[in-house]
Amino acid sequence: MIDPWASFSVDYDKLVNQFGIQVISDMIGDIENPGRLMKRGVIFGHRDFDIINKKINGNEEFAVVTGMMPSGQMHIGHKMVVDQLKWYQDKGAMLSLPIADMEAYAARDMSFEKAREITINEYLTNYIALGLDLEKDNVNIYLQSQNEDLHRLAFKASRKTNFNELKAIYGFTPSTNIAHVQAPLLQVADILLPQIEEFGGPKKVVVPVGIDQDPHIRLTRDIAHKLSEELGFIAPASTYHRFLTGLSGDKMSSSKPSTAIYLNEDSETAAKKVKTAKTGGRESLKEQQELGGEVDKCVVYEMLVYHLIDDDAELEKIRQECLDGTLRCGDCKAHASELMAKMFDDLSDKQEEAREIAETLI
Repeated sequence: MIDPWASFSVDYDKLVNQFGIQVISDMIGDIENPGRLMKRGVIFGHRDFDIINKKINGNEEFAVVTGMMPSGQMHIGHKMVVDQLKWYQDKGAMLSLPIADMEAYAARDMSFEKAREITINEYLTNYIALGLDLEKDNVNIYLQSQNEDLHRLAFKASRKTNFNELKAIYGFTPSTNIAHVQAPLLQVADILLPQIEEFGGPKKVVVPVGIDQDPHIRLTRDIAHKLSEELGFIAPASTYHRFLTGLSGDKMSSSKPSTAIYLNEDSETAAKKVKTAKTGGRESLKEQQELGGEVDKCVVYEMLVYHLIDDDAELEKIRQECLDGTLRCGDCKAHASELMAKMFDDLSDKQEEAREIAETLI
C-alpha cells in the first residue's frame, strides 16, 4: 500500500510491476524533443502517455493538472514539477493548478489563511520565477475551498465509490477523520475538472506525479470510467518521476531542513548546503582511485542530473570520471556548489517581480 501523506522507502521496479505502470523509456524515441527529465530517466513510468504524445504531435487539445498542497516551504525537489509544466506549456497544454488548501486542512491541520499565504509566497512566486507563465488564458489556478464547480464534481464522484474501496486504496480506519476521507475525492475532482463544459468538455488530461500519488491516479481513473456515460469523462494519463534524494541520503522533505535546499534561501546558503550533501565517495582517496566512486549513490551527482547541467555530454563526462576514480568528491562538490549558487542568484533576481504577479492570481 502506498500512503500519499507519509514518507516511505521506494522500490521503483517493484511498484512498476505491482501497479501496472508502463516504462517510459520504451517510447522515448517517439517523443519529439523529450524533456531533460524524460531523457535521463528521472521520469521513469507512465499510464497512457502514448495517447498524450499523439495529442502533442497532432496539435490536439489536452490538459495537464498538478496540485500544490501548501503545507510548507518549496524546495529544489519541487522544481522538477515546474520543469515538467514548462515543457507541457511549450507544447500548448491547458494548465490546471489546484491549490489543495482543503487537503492541507484535513491532513496537516493547516488553516485556510495560512495555506493561501504559503501558496502566494512559496508556490506561485517560485513557479513564476522558475519560468512558468501563469498569466496565459489557458491557465486555471484556484483554491479548492473557493471552487464551487469542484465541490459539485467531487460530490458526483463520491457517488461512484464507497468507504471499503477507499480503505483498500488508502488504508483508512474507523478512526480516520471524515475530512481526510473526503480529501481524495477532491483530488479526483481536481484531476477531472478540465473536462467540464466550462473548459471545453471532455479531453485527455495528464498528471505528472511522484509514485506516492499513484493511489489518487488509480482512484480517478476508476471513477472517470464510471462517470463516462453520464459526463463523457476520459480516464486521465499520468507520468511518474523519481524523488530527489535529500542531502542526508533520505527523502528530501519540507519539514526537515537538514534534508532540503529551500527555494527562498540565498545563494550562499544553498551553495553551502550542497557541500554537506552525501556523496558516493569511498572511505579513502586510495580506495576512490582504485575502485571509483559509487555515482548512483551520490546526492551531488543527482542534483547535477535533475537541475544543474543541461549538456548531456558534460554530465556523462562527470559520471565516467567519477566511476574511474579520477574525479574527487571535493572537486565535484565545489563545481556543483558554484552551479547551485548561480541558479539561486538567477532565481532571487526574479522572485520579487514574480511575487507581485502571484498576489493577483488568487
